[in-house]
Amino acid sequence: MIISASRRTDIPAFYSEWFMNRIRKGTCLVPNPFNANSIAEVSLRPEEVEAIVFWSKNPSPMIEHLSELEDLGYRFYFQYTRNHYPASLEPGLPVIKKRIGTFIDLSRKVGSERVIWRYDPIIFSNQTDIQDHIKTFKHLCSELAGSTGKVTVSILDLYAKTKRNLEKFKTKGIEFDFAPQDHPQILELLSELAKTAGEFSMDISTCAEKGDYSSIGIKPGKCIDGDLIEKLWGIHRAWKKDPNQRELCGCASSKDIGVNDTCLHGCVYCYATNNLQIARKRFRDHSADSAALYGKNSMDKAGSAERQAKLFKG
Repeated sequence: MIISASRRTDIPAFYSEWFMNRIRKGTCLVPNPFNANSIAEVSLRPEEVEAIVFWSKNPSPMIEHLSELEDLGYRFYFQYTRNHYPASLEPGLPVIKKRIGTFIDLSRKVGSERVIWRYDPIIFSNQTDIQDHIKTFKHLCSELAGSTGKVTVSILDLYAKTKRNLEKFKTKGIEFDFAPQDHPQILELLSELAKTAGEFSMDISTCAEKGDYSSIGIKPGKCIDGDLIEKLWGIHRAWKKDPNQRELCGCASSKDIGVNDTCLHGCVYCYATNNLQIARKRFRDHSADSAALYGKNSMDKAGSAERQAKLFKG
């Protein structure tokens, strides 16, 4: 079993204490994102976990726990998102210099093969055009060179709630391209990104993109990557595609232990946080000692997890 921690929230940034408490207990509870009354118990015992995939924009709070994780026998790697958008689009993130420093520190701690850089999502607006992306990507490549060997790029997926959030910024003078997949310069941009990544000895891949960019050196990627797990730790499995992800997603099956509407970064393009005020309230109500990251029903049932947990796919 692979643990995803997490597509739904930034566990390393905001819930690392809770995560380590659950690691020490060997189990956690996860409410179904579509039915909060359905609670899954997920084993976190090292003998049952092939690997943990962390997703984060600021894993700094997690770094102090990594030695303990390894001493306990856990295998893990990071999907580390590093963009450089205006603060109005990503209001809850540390300044870029600090985030780059964290990236480098993390790589020194666990090795460059276990830190995957995500330049994700690619957003087009009147403040972030193609030339801005080319310049930013090259700058970040120069800063992160040697700290990672792989970068994943992804074009913004315009979910309905994402579009609603972005539309609000028109009054602030920021106008977004609501058809980024069809941008007339997308092939030119990706070609430049592929060229730059190669100059800095980074393999580049896409995440769940409908376009075929293999002719310009960008292959489809797998964020939860069984092949990488096998390469790093010699674990061979018949890794199956996750049926709960998008059709174009190449990720292996995993158990996500996060909860939507709990991330405080406030990124306006986020698909997992519908309401930042709800996320802030849930963060205040969260207990690091709870069996679940958040969820009233799951926290109420923490004392009888084995009896009351219900399995679900997700």
